[in-house]
Amino acid sequence: MTFLPDFVSSPMMLLVTAALSYLLGSIPCGVVITRAMGLGDVRKIGSGNIGATNVLRTGNKGAAAATLILDAAKGGVAVLIARAMVGEDAAQVAALAAFLGHLFPVWLGFKGGKGVATVLGILLALAWPVGVLACATWLVTAAIWRISSLAALAATGLAPGWLVFLDHGDMTVLAVGLGALVWVRHAANIRRLRDGTEPKIGKKTPA
Repeated sequence: MTFLPDFVSSPMMLLVTAALSYLLGSIPCGVVITRAMGLGDVRKIGSGNIGATNVLRTGNKGAAAATLILDAAKGGVAVLIARAMVGEDAAQVAALAAFLGHLFPVWLGFKGGKGVATVLGILLALAWPVGVLACATWLVTAAIWRISSLAALAATGLAPGWLVFLDHGDMTVLAVGLGALVWVRHAANIRRLRDGTEPKIGKKTPA
């Protein structure tokens, strides 16, 4: 079993794919939505994160849902376009670039989100059964423990295993890399989980 795709596309095509996917991924959906809805700058609310969990702290569930969907969609769309126009290797390049765009958006001084929704959107586009299992992992973990960060860590941590189990081993290195970055971005959450101080879903404390 191979854990990487066969890179057959030209380096130039992959470079262009990466650049365009980064720009798509760098769209700060949470910032755009909260400003458009008159909710202020999400970066000055709660944890200051631009993702759906922090947008929810504005009290507007619609804004949070829209942020979640669009953050997932920009990763998925980047993958689908790259796959259709270039190939499977480009799809994985697009996935990584879009994810990095979300984490490090040029428009916000390279200070972006934690990338959970974007990873789930990427997995749904790369291999939808794996994406469904990852989303289910998030939902089950969140339902049992009521902790968003724990659900995110579980979903991204188990994704490589789901890929191997469902015979998508050539995406494993990508999934491990994305998951590792998500875990790094959740370093503070992991410390609070260890200390037993991580807030539960709906609590107005930092995430």
